[in-house]
Amino acid sequence: MIQVDEIDVSYGNIQVLWDLSFEISEEDQVVSIVGPNGAGKSTLLSVMSGLHPFDDGSVTAWGEDVSEMTPSEIVQRGFVHVSEERNLFGDMTVRENLEMGAYTQRSSLEETMQEVFELFPILEERQNQRAASMSGGQQQMLAIGRGLMAKPKILALDEPSEGLAPKITNRVFEKIDEISEEVTVLLIEQHVHKALGLADRAYLLENGEIVTEDTGPALLESDHIKEAYL
Repeated sequence: MIQVDEIDVSYGNIQVLWDLSFEISEEDQVVSIVGPNGAGKSTLLSVMSGLHPFDDGSVTAWGEDVSEMTPSEIVQRGFVHVSEERNLFGDMTVRENLEMGAYTQRSSLEETMQEVFELFPILEERQNQRAASMSGGQQQMLAIGRGLMAKPKILALDEPSEGLAPKITNRVFEKIDEISEEVTVLLIEQHVHKALGLADRAYLLENGEIVTEDTGPALLESDHIKEAYL
């Protein structure tokens, strides 16, 4: 579905990604990219979402070159990015936020919203509540739910556990596991053990380069991962 081939990415004169290549196939349920802060993980998602240009290489989505596509066009192709910042509309209600997520899928809005409510019952309970007044965990569920309203083929989640208490983090990962049964999840996450435990394909990104690739369980057993991250 996605092929990233030898891309270089810079911010001004500072290069942050170097000859980076990876792929997401139809068979993947969860693809995890792990690594330290500053490795370039969030930048990679920004490139794939059309939010940041790349200097060299190529990115294709379902056989199409995305370099000239707008973020909206990339969403319409089926790649939806839920950012670390969540970017909710704080003064709008839960329902209104979900409706905004469905701007490319208006014909199936109510049906998709019911699917989101089944996955996250708290959102149905609080559908008339302002997003800004919700807890951090509820806001994260709303951000994921809004992403699902676009009916993605790939749902990219950037640090979904950021700022959450351990109990809520566990709940969010349970929901991610459930989502992956229907939608391929691209997961960027600091909780290496959880991210690799879910992944059937995983990449370690360090200093702007993919340094190793394997299944999630295999990477969990690697000496490098154990020494550096666990």
